[in-house]
Amino acid sequence: MDKNIVVAIDGYSSCGKSTLAKALAKKLHFIYVDSGAMYRAVTLYFLRNETSLKDHDVIIDALEHIDLNFHSRDYQTHILLNGEEVSDEIRQMPVSENVSAIAAIKEVRMQMVKKQQKMGKSKNIVMDGRDIGTTVFPNAQIKFFMTADPKIRAERRYNELSIKGEKVSLEEIFENIAHRDFQDTTREESPLIRADDAIILDNTNLTEQQQLEFALEKIKPFLAL
Repeated sequence: MDKNIVVAIDGYSSCGKSTLAKALAKKLHFIYVDSGAMYRAVTLYFLRNETSLKDHDVIIDALEHIDLNFHSRDYQTHILLNGEEVSDEIRQMPVSENVSAIAAIKEVRMQMVKKQQKMGKSKNIVMDGRDIGTTVFPNAQIKFFMTADPKIRAERRYNELSIKGEKVSLEEIFENIAHRDFQDTTREESPLIRADDAIILDNTNLTEQQQLEFALEKIKPFLAL
């Protein structure tokens, strides 16, 4: 390979983007970058510090006090917020209920996009998120847009949280997913849309292994370049 390869994975919440991204990174020996974790960590910081989302100067000041670092273990990406491991806390409902609104803020997106683009300059990476193929890496060699039936997505998320011991109703999760879909697709800054050259991957009726095989088959031609 003469140049770095970027695999961009976009799609709706709870579609299994990170599951696929991690599996691809492991199979291809690429670096996995969880862009969603970055927005979730910022959201956690804002919630902890009761940051006003209506004050431009307050937001800018808050971002200047946020230091994010990743470290990988067993192809799992762990994120540090100002030196604190927050990988589990950022997946809890308070963050899930607020992340779309905070991710829609222009200043937040600009800051995160800069960090993400820097990560893709020197390594082969797989990155998942909402605007990877449209804004962060519009020239990525391979792009996927993931979707699935909302009910299936809610059930998957419910099972995931139940395993972790969180007591959340299926109805609450379904409503959260619907709300996030609306916010993600209608926000002014980098809304969730499918890039013209993105391959649609509807995994409603696919197993994790089947979606991995589908993606690998589409990536194969680019590995020979």
